[in-house]
Amino acid sequence: MTWSPQRKLAITGAVLAVGLFIAANAYLITIAVLSQPDCTLSERAAAAKPAC
Repeated sequence: MTWSPQRKLAITGAVLAVGLFIAANAYLITIAVLSQPDCTLSERAAAAKPAC
C-alpha cells in the first residue's frame, strides 16, 4: 500500500493533536493536585481554618 502525502499529513496531525490533548490534561491534573489548599480537615484538627 502506498501512502499519499495528504494521508501522511492527516495522520501526523491527528497523532500530534491527541498527544497535545494528553499532555495538556496531564499538566492540568498535576497543577490541580499540587495546588491543593491547606484549609482541609486533618486528623489533628476538628475543622478547617476559619479563613477558608
